[in-house]
Amino acid sequence: MFQGRIDLASLRRLRIGTGLLLVALLVGGTLVSAVAVVASSHLTREQYARLQRLEREHNQLQTEWGQLLLEESAWSSPARVERLAVERLEMRLPDVHEAEVIRP
Repeated sequence: MFQGRIDLASLRRLRIGTGLLLVALLVGGTLVSAVAVVASSHLTREQYARLQRLEREHNQLQTEWGQLLLEESAWSSPARVERLAVERLEMRLPDVHEAEVIRP
């Protein structure tokens, strides 16, 4: 029966129960936070490793691009084109008498 008085034992049990609940919530929050930190660290390391792989690939592609530019300039040099025109296509510069001027 409730007679308007608060039982001291009930009050202590309520305080202990509330304290235990608070401690349990704090422990749970700490565990969730720890797992989130571990997951975040793992993802960061994975992304950093991926970044390093992509930077390595970028450097290799830049080197290959430079080599291709050098090769292109060697293949398209005017002296080489003229030599191939003479050797393979038997082309030559026309004489002055062979040239015709066409006026529009």
